[in-house]
Amino acid sequence: QVQLVESGGGLVQAGGSLRLSCAASGSIFSINAMRWFRQHLGKQRDFLAGITSGGSTNYADSVKGRFTISRDNAKNTVYLQMNSLKPEDTGVYYCNAAVEKVIGGGTYESRYWGQGTQVTVTS
Repeated sequence: QVQLVESGGGLVQAGGSLRLSCAASGSIFSINAMRWFRQHLGKQRDFLAGITSGGSTNYADSVKGRFTISRDNAKNTVYLQMNSLKPEDTGVYYCNAAVEKVIGGGTYESRYWGQGTQVTVTS
């Protein structure tokens, strides 16, 4: 089974920075795209940033110029560097990974979610 574990969340004042990490472990052949999402209480998870296996990135408009997604393929880890944080950035941050596995001679892709890490930005 594949496990994703986020870390790096916490309490920070507006204008500050945090760096989130998400490490994947378990039965993994390869990891394709990795993404970060944010969820507020009672709402759906909103896409924030994504990165392909080749390193191409894309961002939601709300975080462009402030957040940077990166990955370390050797460590099966994706990062989210968050700068110039605003109170509206408060929420639970989740990583998602598209994982390829070889089962019974075939290749399959499954999506996995981490448990989430809380980010609170105060004004």
